[in-house]
Parts: sequence; C-alpha cells; structure tokens
Amino acid sequence: MASHGRKYLEAREKVDRESLYQPLEALQLLKDLSFVNFDETVEVHLRTSLDPRQADQQIRDVVVLPNGLGKQVTVLVFAQGEAAEAARQAGADHVADSDEIVEKIQNGWTDFDVAIATPDMMGTVGRLGRVLGPRGLMPNPKAGTVVQADNIAGAIEEAKAGRVEFRLDKTANIHVPIGKISFSVENLHENLVAFMRAVRQARPAGASGAFIRRVTVTSSMGPGIKVDPYASSLTL
Repeated sequence: MASHGRKYLEAREKVDRESLYQPLEALQLLKDLSFVNFDETVEVHLRTSLDPRQADQQIRDVVVLPNGLGKQVTVLVFAQGEAAEAARQAGADHVADSDEIVEKIQNGWTDFDVAIATPDMMGTVGRLGRVLGPRGLMPNPKAGTVVQADNIAGAIEEAKAGRVEFRLDKTANIHVPIGKISFSVENLHENLVAFMRAVRQARPAGASGAFIRRVTVTSSMGPGIKVDPYASSLTL
C-alpha cells in the first residue's frame, strides 16, 4: 500500500473519523482541506447491505446531476443514416457510422466518456464488448444509452449536462463523481441530494431495512469524510 504524503496526513488529522458529518458540513470541510493545485473531482462512495450475488439485489440506474460534473463530456454515438446525421446535429463528438471508427475501437481507441447506440447498431456494439465493457462504456438500455433514433438528441444533451450512471459493484458499493472541488458547497450539495434520491428510488426488490449503510465523500487527493446517510436533506 502506497504511503500518503505529509499534506494528506495533515488533512486527515482534521477529520473526525468517528463522526457522521451533516452533508453541508462535510462538503465544506472537503473544500477547506483541499491541498493540491488542480481542480479535484469530488466523489461519493456508498456502502450498502445488498448482496451483489442476488439478482433481486442489483442496482443500476442513472441520475442527471443538476449542476453537472464540471467537465467537458465527450460523446460517441453508434448510429447509421438519418440517426447518424441527427447525432451530429445534436452535438455528438464522434459518430460511429463507418467500419473505420468501429475498427479503431476494436484496436483499443476509447477517447470518449459516453457511448450511445440505436438498437439496430447493437450487433456491431456487441462485437466491441471486450473493449467497451471493462471501461464502463458499453451502451445499455437501463443506463439510457440505447435509444431510438428520435431520442438521440435528448440522450446526447443529458450526457453532456451531467448524466451519471451508477451501479452496485461486486463489493456491494457504489462510487460516483458529483462535481469538482471548485464547485460551491451548495452546488455540490444539490448534486449529492440528487444522487442519493436516485439511489433510494432505485432500491431493489430484495433490499431489506435501511440498505444504505455508509456514505463517504472525498476528493481526488483528499481524505474520506463520513456523511450521515439519514440527514434530512438526503432523505426527502
């Protein structure tokens, strides 16, 4: 395990690791403790009581963060004909409507953040699974990234506005970015609230009791800060 530097250790000393902070307090502390000279990503790590091995205890959904992610989102669309032209007009950064781009992806090119596909292109997309799957770029209906041609513009707009996919991993955790350290506390809080509401709404049928066990906010280089998962603003 890599050892942490002095500045990280000093920041961690200012966090009471036994306390559950209120959301606004935790986010303000996170900003106050930032010690690097770049705009860190703020992340939420959520621990659940779910069993990822059970089919009725899965979570996979999307949330559109009201204040976005604070970064330029690059979108690739798999489409043909009129749908491909609609994607270009809607602001897609790349349109995979030729063998050239498909072959480029087969060779490992993934210089995009979100991949969207029309249903008729899923045969082509399926052949790229070994490249797209491990990078979390595989279009999926549940994530809102497999859409009919007349919905392409809306899907691209949402992706660029700050749509985030979240899913339960093999260790029963969910990890998502919710913005940048340069965001105001209020904007980070609004994004956190939107994410927590989306998780509760995506509660799987097999969940029992209070299935959210722990919520931690952190930044790219900073220490984790535990948030009260049942703070009033997060349970509305």
